[in-house]
Amino acid sequence: MKNETVIDAHNVSRIYNPDTIPVYAVNNVHLHLNKGEFTALVGPSGSGKTTLLNLIGGLDRPDSGNILINDVDITKLSSNQLITFRLNHIGFVFQSYNLIPVLTARENVEMIMQLQKISRKDRDARITQLFEEVQLSDKMNSRPSELSGGQQQRVAVARALASKPKFVLADEPTANLDTKSASNLLDIMAKLNKEEQITFLFSTHDQRVIERARRVITLVDGKIASDTLPTNTA
Repeated sequence: MKNETVIDAHNVSRIYNPDTIPVYAVNNVHLHLNKGEFTALVGPSGSGKTTLLNLIGGLDRPDSGNILINDVDITKLSSNQLITFRLNHIGFVFQSYNLIPVLTARENVEMIMQLQKISRKDRDARITQLFEEVQLSDKMNSRPSELSGGQQQRVAVARALASKPKFVLADEPTANLDTKSASNLLDIMAKLNKEEQITFLFSTHDQRVIERARRVITLVDGKIASDTLPTNTA
């Protein structure tokens, strides 16, 4: 079976201070990811991990190069087109959870589907499924302040999956979690990856994530220094 390309980045660069002393946050990066990959993007602070993730997710624009998501060149989309594309194709999980504090867990997840104009019946069915998958069926009506960090991050995963995205970008998703919560979260994401073929790309310093990844890409000074398949994955 032919691999289905999800992310294809060519010659991508992001330059800060181009008119004075240019700093290449991302420097001529080529990156290709297929459907179903479970990949960790690693490197020291300042190596360009989060910048590259933001470029792939359409949260920032490259100064040069092209990024194709499911064969759509997002670098050529207008701002409004990019907003719509992100909503329907990309899931995001952030280090700081980014849940809306006045909304319940359910409402935080449902909001994405409301923006997609999905019917109430279909939203209800999808929400039930998602909260079962992240093992929080009993916490749907809790507000973020009533949840632990690990529980909030699992709600964030449910929200990322609400739109049925082609892939999920996770920026340091375990950084604020204890060992048990991080392990639980990784178990859930690995299960979704295996059973639903959801592609995950992590930006991380966390060895716990790196050990679970099936591909590890190392960035140094904005460039890909290595791209390996760990020997502990079969």
